[in-house]
This record gives sequence, structure tokens and C-alpha cells, in this order.
Amino acid sequence: MDGSFAPNVLHPACPSRQVLHHLTSRWGALVLVALSGKTMRFSALRRAVGDVSERMLAQTLQGLEADGMVTRVAHDVVPPHVDYSLTPIGTEAAGLVRQLAAWVETRLPDILAHRESAPHKSR
Repeated sequence: MDGSFAPNVLHPACPSRQVLHHLTSRWGALVLVALSGKTMRFSALRRAVGDVSERMLAQTLQGLEADGMVTRVAHDVVPPHVDYSLTPIGTEAAGLVRQLAAWVETRLPDILAHRESAPHKSR
């Protein structure tokens, strides 16, 4: 973005769209929640998130790292190991994602009831 217009997630050329995608994608949101307040190795993070492929987790972490949300620290040991943790802005973003997740969990009974009564049931 060249600064010729203010950030606007609704504008097709605004880079905020990609950041929003990284934060709110299925895996991005779960990684942020899993890393909240902790440092984790890749394998532990994969177990915590559950049902994510190694490739997708690696891509998700790369996107969050590129956006400054996640810090990756590689240790020079054998076998190699890498720690992941949230940066200050990642911690802030994770707090917002946790708030949204808490709202979903609170409203889940209503949402599920609506799904059951909807003419075209969601999967």
C-alpha cells in the first residue's frame, strides 16, 4: 500500500485483507488461541490445534510470522527444534479472537437451534 488511501478492509487492494485472512482463517485463529500465553514447539502446537496437516500449520505460521504476530526461534541443537510464541501484537490479536470464540461458545445453543429450524440446514 503506497499510503495514497487509508487502510480499508473493504477496498480490494488493501493489504489489511490479507492480514485479516491470516487472523481469521480456520487455522490462524486456532493457532493464535493455542499460543496465547505460551511458547510451543511445532509438534505440540499441531497437537493442540488438532486436525491440521503439517503443511497447513507451517503455512499458517509463516503467514502469522510475516505479519508480525508470531515469533519463530530455531535452536541450534540436534535434533533441531523450533519454538513459536506470540509477539505483543499477536497477543493483542489473540485476545480479540478469544473474545469472538467465547461469544460463539456462549451463543452456540442458539446457533445450533437455528440450524435445526432453518429451511436449508447447514452442515
